[in-house]
Amino acid sequence: MDKLLQYGRELLELELHEAQKLPARLGESFVKACQLILSTKGKVVVSGIGKSGHIGKKIAASLASTGSPAFFMHPSEALHGDLGMVTENDVVILISYSGRAKEFQFILPILAAMNIPVIAITGGLDSPLALAAQAVLDISIEKEACPMGLAPTSSSTNTLMMGDALAIAVMRARGFKEEDFARSHPAGSLGAKLLNHVKDIMRKGDLIPRVPQSATVLDAMLELSRTGVGLVAICQDDNKIVGVFTDGDLRRLLLKHGTLHDNIVDVMTSPGHQIPETWKAVEALKSFNDHNITAAPVVNNHGELVGALNIHDLHQAGIS
Repeated sequence: MDKLLQYGRELLELELHEAQKLPARLGESFVKACQLILSTKGKVVVSGIGKSGHIGKKIAASLASTGSPAFFMHPSEALHGDLGMVTENDVVILISYSGRAKEFQFILPILAAMNIPVIAITGGLDSPLALAAQAVLDISIEKEACPMGLAPTSSSTNTLMMGDALAIAVMRARGFKEEDFARSHPAGSLGAKLLNHVKDIMRKGDLIPRVPQSATVLDAMLELSRTGVGLVAICQDDNKIVGVFTDGDLRRLLLKHGTLHDNIVDVMTSPGHQIPETWKAVEALKSFNDHNITAAPVVNNHGELVGALNIHDLHQAGIS
């Protein structure tokens, strides 16, 4: 067990030692790489083979989700038709630690003929890849963390970190915001919080609990039972809300020896807390928490009742 811990710690220490050299290497070439991505009218095409290819897929995914449309192209597939996906408006990131990947020897002349700029992520600063690129990102290392020096470890970590630095620098330069990120992650929790509005998840139509001003407590209780929202909106004829009556109000009324035949306007809470339909769902949740409530009627810009929302609706939509 002690040996296993030792092996793991040695690897991490070696990778961290190599990675600590990266910040000092960022300079004009890094800026050029960022500018190429920011100015491209097309997509960022990322390519690499072996472990570089695996890291390349992650870099392409990071770019795509942070505002820079990108995709991964396998070098071998590129030589058998996929180069047709690359257009003159694109920029290409080629990843090879040695800078001498055989496939790139065929790809580079084609990209040059199309005037497509190349960003090289490599440790071979005098390699054919580096010499052909418009921007070179140096990921060179002194030693792999693999004790045999065979498996890419420190070099692949450097590649990943350099790709992250590139993607996030470009993202920040674009002014990319949480809302932008959420649009490319609509099924995630962040997407649910930032993209969903109250009008998207509120209860509508017959699911809205409402009674007129002429209703009794019994009428309101039956509406509470029918809809299960936790409250009833008491409305004028023009659908404007004059008050609300909740499950808690009903319990308190009965404890005070009120009757089911009492007029609802005499026991309702007026005007009651209301939620605008234009709010984001996360704003509604905060409002619920701030007012220590679990449900509220939803109104439009004219103050008319258009829906109802409770805490369970928010949780089911992934808002928590």
